[in-house]
Amino acid sequence: MNIQEFISIIEEEFDEVEKGTLTPTSSFRQMEGWSSMHALILIALVDNHFDVLLTGEELRGLDTIQDLYDLLASKKA
Repeated sequence: MNIQEFISIIEEEFDEVEKGTLTPTSSFRQMEGWSSMHALILIALVDNHFDVLLTGEELRGLDTIQDLYDLLASKKA
């Protein structure tokens, strides 16, 4: 999986995000309507799609979609 495929998965999960608007440098915290509930959804998405467990603390340390993708890739390695 590459970063663009990862972005597509995120865009499909969040109805508030217009398809094709996210980039690797997009801050997922700046997505429209971002809340703690969205953080939980993102953690569940990563677990369900990639079988990788993220903690809330790890997520708090990230800002961009690229940061999230890199952490996911390092945990999959």
